[in-house]
Amino acid sequence: MKKLVLFFILSAIVVAFACKKDESSARFKYLTTPVWESDSLLANGVDASGEGQSLENFKGDAKFNTDGSGNFGVYKGRWRFAKNETQIVIYDTELGLPLTTDIVELTKVSLKITTTSPVNQDAIRMTFNAK
Repeated sequence: MKKLVLFFILSAIVVAFACKKDESSARFKYLTTPVWESDSLLANGVDASGEGQSLENFKGDAKFNTDGSGNFGVYKGRWRFAKNETQIVIYDTELGLPLTTDIVELTKVSLKITTTSPVNQDAIRMTFNAK
């Protein structure tokens, strides 16, 4: 009888550890798994990714690492989710202040974010595709 009780206790412990909940949300996994390649960078509905334009430095790849670090075009910094994972906040010393973006779409293959430029109040829309 003691062996049967011990067997049930050990089984319960094994099941408890095997069923440990994965603490990463689907949105976290979607954001941090791929390298994102910029698709369109718009300011007030117009392409702003060209040489000398306001979003030129965001052109290229973006990578959101699981430790909260990342690369965002030419910028390197930190990121975090905000407002129940409906916003991404990017911190970079070159930007001078946090950039808070609203997530319009986040899937395994598509990232679309919007924000307002703190400098000139332009409406910014950035879209990325998974590489």
